[in-house]
Amino acid sequence: MSIYNDYLLEVVERKGQGLHPKPIDGAELLSEVIAQIKDTTNEHRIESLRLFIYNTLPGTTPAAVVKAQFLKEIILGQETVAEITPDFAFELLSHMKGGPSIKVLLDIALGENEVIAKQAAEVLKTQVFLYDADTARLAAAYQAGNAIAKDILESYAQAEFFTKLPEVPEEIKVVTYIAAEGDISTDLLSPGNQAHSRSDRELHGKCMITPQAQAEIEDLKRQHPDASVMLIAEKGTMGVGSSRMSGVNNVALWTGKQASPYIPFVNIAPIVAGTNGISPIFLTTVDVTGGIGIDLQNWKKQVDADGNVVRNEAGDPVLEEVYSVATGTVLTINTKTKKLYNGEVELKDISKSLTPQKLEFIKAGGSYAIVFGKKIQTFAAQTLGVTAPTVFAPAKEVSVEGQGLTAVEKIFNKNAVGVTPGKTLHAGSDVRVKVNIVGSQDTTGLMTAQELESMAATVISPVVDGAYQSGCHTASVWDKKAQANIPKLMKFMNEFGVITARDPQGEYHAMTDVIHKVLNDITVDEWAIIIGGDSHTRMSKGVAFGADSGTVALALATGEASMPIPESVKVTFKGTMKEHMDFRDVVHATQAQMLQQFDGENVFQGRIIEVHIGTLLADQAFTFTDWTAEMKAKASICISQDETLIQSLEIAKSRIQIMIEKGMDNHNQVLQGLIDKANKRIAEIRSGEKPALQPDANAKYYAEVVIDLDIIDEPMIADPDVNNADVSKRYTHDTIRELSFYGADKKVDLGFVGSCMVHKDDLKIVSQMLKNVEAQKGYVAFNAPLVVAAPTYNIIDELKAEGDWEFLQKYSGFEFNDAMPKSTARTEYENILYLERPGCNLCMGNQEKAAKGDTVMATSTRLFQGRVVEDRDGKKGESLLASTPVVVLSAILGRIPTIEEYKAAVQGINLTKFAPISTN
Repeated sequence: MSIYNDYLLEVVERKGQGLHPKPIDGAELLSEVIAQIKDTTNEHRIESLRLFIYNTLPGTTPAAVVKAQFLKEIILGQETVAEITPDFAFELLSHMKGGPSIKVLLDIALGENEVIAKQAAEVLKTQVFLYDADTARLAAAYQAGNAIAKDILESYAQAEFFTKLPEVPEEIKVVTYIAAEGDISTDLLSPGNQAHSRSDRELHGKCMITPQAQAEIEDLKRQHPDASVMLIAEKGTMGVGSSRMSGVNNVALWTGKQASPYIPFVNIAPIVAGTNGISPIFLTTVDVTGGIGIDLQNWKKQVDADGNVVRNEAGDPVLEEVYSVATGTVLTINTKTKKLYNGEVELKDISKSLTPQKLEFIKAGGSYAIVFGKKIQTFAAQTLGVTAPTVFAPAKEVSVEGQGLTAVEKIFNKNAVGVTPGKTLHAGSDVRVKVNIVGSQDTTGLMTAQELESMAATVISPVVDGAYQSGCHTASVWDKKAQANIPKLMKFMNEFGVITARDPQGEYHAMTDVIHKVLNDITVDEWAIIIGGDSHTRMSKGVAFGADSGTVALALATGEASMPIPESVKVTFKGTMKEHMDFRDVVHATQAQMLQQFDGENVFQGRIIEVHIGTLLADQAFTFTDWTAEMKAKASICISQDETLIQSLEIAKSRIQIMIEKGMDNHNQVLQGLIDKANKRIAEIRSGEKPALQPDANAKYYAEVVIDLDIIDEPMIADPDVNNADVSKRYTHDTIRELSFYGADKKVDLGFVGSCMVHKDDLKIVSQMLKNVEAQKGYVAFNAPLVVAAPTYNIIDELKAEGDWEFLQKYSGFEFNDAMPKSTARTEYENILYLERPGCNLCMGNQEKAAKGDTVMATSTRLFQGRVVEDRDGKKGESLLASTPVVVLSAILGRIPTIEEYKAAVQGINLTKFAPISTN
C-alpha cells in the first residue's frame, strides 16, 4: 500500500471525527501527491492538487522543501501544470515563509532569466524570514554588481515589506463573548490532558472551553459577520496559569482570521479581554499572533458616602459594574483614538493595548515579522552603506536622572541590544535583550518545532549560552501518544543544537527531570536572562520569563527577546521563623500578607518580584520564585549573598558535570561551556571584581512589601475555594488559609509530594516523617494514597547516597521501573506510598490524575479546575496546596491534621528554614 493510500485511511478516520485532512509535513507523502498531479489521468489528481496548494505546511518542513522545488520547476518551465501557472507558483512561494522557498526565490532572482528574476525579486521584497546563508548570497551578488540584488536590498533598506502592507483599520468592530466569570486559566482554552494534540491545530481546537461554547461563538459569528468575537474573562484575568501558545492558537482558530489561504488552520488576530486585564505571558502570545488584549476594568470597588470600600459578610470588597460587556454586546475598538466604544459612548482608554509597537504587530500579522524585519532592514542598509530611514516605532527609552536601578533594570541594561550608547534605561523602556538560557518543554515542544520550521530556522543562535529540551511532562506514562510525539521532538531539537532529555540515538539514559530544575542548574550567572516554554520558568538565579512556544522559538533562532523593562516590587522579611514552620508556609504567607497590606490589590500582578532571600541556596529559593507564577507576577529575581551564590553555582556545576558524564553534551560542548562560565563567575565573586547582583539603594519600586515571619504560626494552605458563592473567587490561588481553619474534619483522598516546588530536603522530610511515625506506632499506615515524585534523578542519587531513599523504598507499595515504564495512566489508587518516576506527574494533569471528585493535598503549583483532579457528579474535585509535612501527615491521617498533630509530627525534623538579612 502506498503512503498516499495510508493517508487516505487517516482522512476517512478524521472525517468521522469532524476533522479535515491533516496538513502534510512529510516529503515522501508530498512527493507522491506531486506524482499524481503530473499524471493527468490519475483518479486522485484533483484532490492531490488541493492538498498541494492548500494543505501543505510551509517553512522548513520536509514537505516544504519538496513543494518549493516543484514550484521552481514550474516557474522554469521544466514542468507544466495547467492549474498552477508560473505566476501562481510565485504566489504560492510568497506564502511559504522562508527556508527552501527563499532559496528557490534567490536561485531565480540571481539567475540569468531577467524576466522571471524580476518576478522573484518582487516576491522576495515581501519576505522577512531570511537567515545568514540567505543574506550572504544577497550581499555577495550585490558586491559582484548584480542589479537585481541591489534592487532587493534597496527595498529592504526602506522596509517596503512592512510599509506596503495594508494599514490597520481605524475601527475594529467586536462582539463580546464571556468565556467564564473569574480568572480564565489557559487550561480552559487548551486543557493539559489534551497536550498530545497541540501540534494538530484543528484537532486541538476541539477542546477549547466546551462544545457548547464553540457553538455559541459560531452563532455570534453568523449573527455579526462584520465583527470579531472578543473572548472575555468577566471579573477576572484572562490567560492565567501555563504559558500556552496552544491557548491563543485555539482562540484565534475560533475567533480570528486565517493567516494565509494556503496555510491550513493557522489563524491570527484574536481579540481577548479581562476585567483585570491579561496575564503577562498570555499577552505576549497574543502579540505573537497580531492580536489585541484589553484591560477592561468594567467592574470597580463600591464605596460608601465617606469614600470607604463597601464589604460583604466575608470581608471582600463589593463590586459594581462600570459598563456591561454581556455576551452579544457590540463594541468598537478605535485604533486612532485608542478608545473602546459602545456606539458613540466612550467606555475605556485602551492606549496600552494599542501602543505603536503593538499596532505594528497587528499590521504585520504578528511580532515575528517585525523582529525579523528590523534585522533585514539593518542588514540591507549596512550592506548598501546607507542610513536606514525610521520606519518602525522607535523603542521607548525611559531614563530618570539620579534614580538608581532595580535588579531587573540592571540585568536588562547589561543585556540590551541596539539601545542608545551610554544611556541608562529604567522601567517602561522597550528593550531588545540577549537571551542566555532557553528551555523547551515536551508538551509544547512540538509546537516550538513547528514555529522554528515556520520561521525557517535550522540551527540554534550562537548567542544562546545553553538550551534544554525536557521530557518531564510526559514522564509518568510512556503511552502511544508519547511514543509517537517525543522521539520526533527530541530528534528535531537535538539536530537544532539543543541539549535533549532523551537521546535520539538511545545512547544515554532518558532524563525526565522537571525542566525548571534543570534550567535552574544550567543558569550559571545571576545576570542572565532565561526564556522557557512554561509559566514556571522562574529561576532563582537571573531573571526568567515563562513564554509561549513561539517566543521560545524566536529566542532559540535569534538569541533575543523583546519586551518592556517591567516595574519591580521589593519583598523583604523581618522577624524569625517558628521552629515548626516550613519555608513553603512563608511563600504562601507572602501572598496573603501582600493582599492584606494593599487592601486586596495584587501589586505583584504583571511586575517583577525582587525577593531578598539571600541566605537560601538556589534549590530552596526556587520554591519562592516558582510560586511567583501563582502570584501573577511577570517574573522574579532572587537577591543572593556572595557566599550563598557561590555554593549554588558549585552545586550547579556538579549537576552539569553529571549530565556531561551521561553523554548529554553536544559537539559544541555547550555543557562544558556552562561549567567554564560558572567558574569564571565564581572567580569574579571571590576576587571582589563583580560581587553578587544587588539593586541600587536609590532604586524606585512600584511597591515595597515587608513580610512578618513572627506572625506565621500555622501552616498556610492555598485553597481553590471551590464552593465560594462568588464564582469569580474560585480557583484563584489568592485564598490562603491557616491549618486550623479546617478543624481536623476535612477528608483528604490523596496526597502528592512532587512538582517543581519541591527540592531534595522535601524528600528527606518525607523520609524523616515516616521514620517518626514508625518509631511512635511501630508501623506506617496510610489512610489515603501518597504519591511521591522526585523532581530529578540527581535528587534520587543524592538521597540514595545519604540513606534516605532506602527508607522511602521500605514504606512504598510501588516504585517506578525505568526498564518497564507505565504504558497507561493510573486511574485508581490504593492507600499506599507510590514512588513515581522523576517528572511532573500529577501536577501537569495531562497523564496521571487523581480520581474524579477527590480532595487532593499537594505540594504542586496548580489548583485550577480539572488540572490535578476533575469534578464528578455531586462533588467538585479540589487540589489544596501546602508544605510537604502537611501533605504527608494528611495522607497518613486521611484528613487535614490539627495544629497539635502537625507540631508533634514535625518535631525533630529538619524543615526548610530561612533567616532574613538586613537590606539597609
